[in-house]
Amino acid sequence: MTGVVVGACAVLGLAVGSFLNVVVWRVPRRESVVRPPSHCPACDTAIAPRDNVPVASWVLLKGRCRHCGTGIPARYPVVEALTAVLFGAMGARFADSFVLPAYLVFTAGLVALAFIDLDTMLLPNRVLYPVGFAAVPLLALGAGLDGDLDAFGRALLGGAAAFAFFFAVFFVSPRSMGFGDVRLSALLGVFLAHLGWGHLFFGLLAGFCYGAAVGLALMALGRHRRRQPIPFGPFLVAGALTFVLAGTPVVDWYANLGA
Repeated sequence: MTGVVVGACAVLGLAVGSFLNVVVWRVPRRESVVRPPSHCPACDTAIAPRDNVPVASWVLLKGRCRHCGTGIPARYPVVEALTAVLFGAMGARFADSFVLPAYLVFTAGLVALAFIDLDTMLLPNRVLYPVGFAAVPLLALGAGLDGDLDAFGRALLGGAAAFAFFFAVFFVSPRSMGFGDVRLSALLGVFLAHLGWGHLFFGLLAGFCYGAAVGLALMALGRHRRRQPIPFGPFLVAGALTFVLAGTPVVDWYANLGA
C-alpha cells in the first residue's frame, strides 16, 4: 500500500505544482489565482489543456509558448517536479497516518512561499494564512483519528514557542529577518513539534544553518555583499522539510548521546 500512496501523492503533486506556479506568479501581483484561466504572460493567449500538462508540456514545447514563441522559464517544470517529489516523499513518510493530508497542504504552502520569497523578499499573508487555516485543522483531525491528540497539543505549544523565539529575535534585531519569517515560524513550529521537540529544535536550527552556509558561499564567490539582505524563508522551509522527512535518525542519535 505504501507504493500506491507514494505514487498517488506524486501524481497529485504534479497537478498541485502546476497550480503553485500560478500562485507564485499572481499573488505578489495581487491577481486572482482562479480567474482568468492560465495564459501566456507575453501574448495573453489562454493555455490549451494539451499545453498545460505538468512538466511534459514544457518539454514538448521546448520551453516556449506555442503561439508567440516567448520562452517559458525552466522554473515552471522545476516547481511541478519538486512538488511531485516532495508529495511522494510525504506519502512515504505518512503512508500509515491520517495526518498525511495536513502535511501535503503544509508542503504545498511551503513550496509556494519559498519561491515567492525568492522573487520578492516577501512571505505574503494571502498564502501563509490560508495554508495555516487549512493545514492546522487537518492536522488536528488526523491526530484525533490516529488517537494521538497529545501530539497535536505539543504541536500547538511548539508553534507558540517558535513564534515567541522568532519574535524575540526580530524585536532585538529587526534587520536580521522580516516579520513574515516570524509568522512562518509558527506554522513550521506546529508541524515540526507534532513529530517531537527534537524535530522542532533541529528543523529550525537547520534553517539557520542552511542560510548561513549559502550566505557565506555567496560572499566567498563575490555574489553577495555582507549587509545585503537575502530571503530567509526558503532556508527555513528547507530546514523544516528536511527534518519532517528525514530528521528522525538525527533526533534519535542526539537523544541517545547521553544514554
